[in-house]
Amino acid sequence: MKLYYAPGACSLADHIAMHEAGLNFDRVKVDLKAKLTEDGTPFGDINPKSYVPVVEFDDGKRLTENIAILWWVAQKAPSLAPSGDDGSLRLLEMLAFISTEIHKQFGRVFRPTSDAEATAAREKIGQRFALIVKMMRGDYLFGDKVSTADAYLFTMLTWAKKTGVDMPSELQAFYQRMRERPAVKLAFEHEGLE
Repeated sequence: MKLYYAPGACSLADHIAMHEAGLNFDRVKVDLKAKLTEDGTPFGDINPKSYVPVVEFDDGKRLTENIAILWWVAQKAPSLAPSGDDGSLRLLEMLAFISTEIHKQFGRVFRPTSDAEATAAREKIGQRFALIVKMMRGDYLFGDKVSTADAYLFTMLTWAKKTGVDMPSELQAFYQRMRERPAVKLAFEHEGLE
């Protein structure tokens, strides 16, 4: 199995989650500007969408999109999803929220068409971070155990730190808890991050 990733990109969430799950996988670094893998393969041949993440299974099938990959990881390692009859649905709900309401807004922070657009995106992210704090059920999103959604939220917080987007003190503490996890440290090491 392979994970196609770009250092510090949203694929970091999948990288962390796959380590949390104890999955055995190879990593293939992608240069998103050049649209090439580290061995020179055109990335469009791997993923016609031309963005990470991509998981390639041993049979050659590929899975893309953070929500799908993070949900799949939680199916492989059920401890990475909230428990209960509706745990899988609650995980999917949170992954969708992070993807559509936070991740998508960062596009307007990284590549704004105007200062007003960047300001509006930062405000929207701040509102969503405040809502996440209200939804948290403990040290992590669903209580005292980490989930694949926590890996995704952590990745968004790394972007917030990088771009100077304010985050509530509760999320700063969450960031520090996540940063100390062995899976996070290993993913950072593999990706050559700070």
